[in-house]
Amino acid sequence: MILNMVIAGFGGQGVLFMGKVAAYTAMVEDRNVSWLPSYGPEMRGGTANCSVCIDDEPIGCPLISDPETLVVLNAPSYDKFVDAVRPGGRIFIDSSLISAKCPRTDITAFYIPCTQMAKDEGLDGLANIIMLGKVLRETGFTTFDVLCEAMKKCVPAKKAHLLDANMKALKLGYEYAD
Repeated sequence: MILNMVIAGFGGQGVLFMGKVAAYTAMVEDRNVSWLPSYGPEMRGGTANCSVCIDDEPIGCPLISDPETLVVLNAPSYDKFVDAVRPGGRIFIDSSLISAKCPRTDITAFYIPCTQMAKDEGLDGLANIIMLGKVLRETGFTTFDVLCEAMKKCVPAKKAHLLDANMKALKLGYEYAD
């Protein structure tokens, strides 16, 4: 498995879009991919998560009960999913919104203040993309160029004016050293 990831947060944080961009990299590279969104009844402010599987082999099931990679963008998601990460896995935590420190010693935790970084850089609403850049840096699930290509394909035409900001956010996350 190249990538076995759950991304979780509130609706409106770009959880599903982040997963969509990650999943699209597999399509660019002609790999097998599964992207499975899940969200509560509220449009914004409710819970949202998605599972992304990327592999060179066929994917038997899109459900991920024990992610190797977990991205959490809010405290309720951290509380819900932290114990599900398989030993040896990784958790990416938006430390701007989550004050908890991961007590598990069998996984690697990355604390990225992506919401604050987005605010500081005038990239409000792009904390998810900053986080995606960091996930790429630490997992190597694709190349930076392929991720940029996927981003270009996933940003809809009506939001094309936001493409440069998304690219800046990706680079910011990719270059972040904690």
